[in-house]
Amino acid sequence: MKFCEICNNLLVIKSLEEKKYLFCKRCNKNFPIGENILISSSFKDKNNEIKIIDENEESQFPTTNVLCPQCNELVEAQWWMQQTRSADEPPTRFYQCKKCKYRWRDYS
Repeated sequence: MKFCEICNNLLVIKSLEEKKYLFCKRCNKNFPIGENILISSSFKDKNNEIKIIDENEESQFPTTNVLCPQCNELVEAQWWMQQTRSADEPPTRFYQCKKCKYRWRDYS
């Protein structure tokens, strides 16, 4: 990473007249590239995958102890999360009571 000598903003690579320069978006200054720049990205941790489970695999849902509104007692329930509102809102958590099979949702 390279930073602007004037305002310390992060510089980006910009092509100008078939040449590449380092460009500051804040103060609009160009700086010559004085060395070879390698642009790369990598993802090292492959264990952070999101598993998608369809409704036929409900027995694989994680479980927790929660108060069932139907049974009115603390029971073991399966839960899953789904983005039901806009992306800047938290996901909705759904529960299904293992005792009475009642389903409900929690928006918090």
